[in-house]
Amino acid sequence: MIPPNNPGRRPKKSLNSKSSIPVREQTVNTMREAILDLELKPGQRLVEREFIDRLGISRTTFREALRQLSSEGLVTVVPQKGARVSSPSVKEATDLYEIRAALESLVVTRFVERATAEEIESLRELIFEFDKAVERTTDTKELLDAKENFYRVLIAGARSEVLEQTLNGIKARVRALRSRSLSRPGRAVETAAELHAVVEAIADGNAVLASALCAQHVRVAGDIAINDLRLSQGDEGAREAS
Repeated sequence: MIPPNNPGRRPKKSLNSKSSIPVREQTVNTMREAILDLELKPGQRLVEREFIDRLGISRTTFREALRQLSSEGLVTVVPQKGARVSSPSVKEATDLYEIRAALESLVVTRFVERATAEEIESLRELIFEFDKAVERTTDTKELLDAKENFYRVLIAGARSEVLEQTLNGIKARVRALRSRSLSRPGRAVETAAELHAVVEAIADGNAVLASALCAQHVRVAGDIAINDLRLSQGDEGAREAS
């Protein structure tokens, strides 16, 4: 969906009135996708009338979608002020990255314990695909998508629905921050090297080393993103005070 504050432009997607999926669910999916694709930016206002007009939905449907996205941490609703795409504070971002590091470390441990040889080989192939993406582009969305292919195999091989659901929720909430980190010059190359080390430890069956390397990778990325967030929020605070 095109961000609604771009006048004159139409959304990429229209809701399908003939779909078996309820309109409310279609609305949630469309808005969630726009947030995760960074078409709707952190802090951006979600103006009710614009979404109603563009998606052809009712006020009730829009508000139900906001409640769902708010429960996922993707939207923040402030009484009397409306809704915005969530933009975590430095403290919240720090906690989210620590939780993500712990969860991904556990996913890697479970992957070593439970994955097949074919899944390990697939993981190795996908990290080489990420290498190619790093050589081909600096577009952070494309790089994040390539990295997500790697994570899908990693999570599937861990064989834990609880871990999958929890980790996916955390990753969605830090999607914009992950983009900040990956956009730093040279960071994509560093990321590829860090993930190669994780895969090699997995292939060796060394769960302790692989999980530690994965946690370290997340913390390094988190430090970059949080430092950038701290600077940007400081700039915003200075502008508001002036």
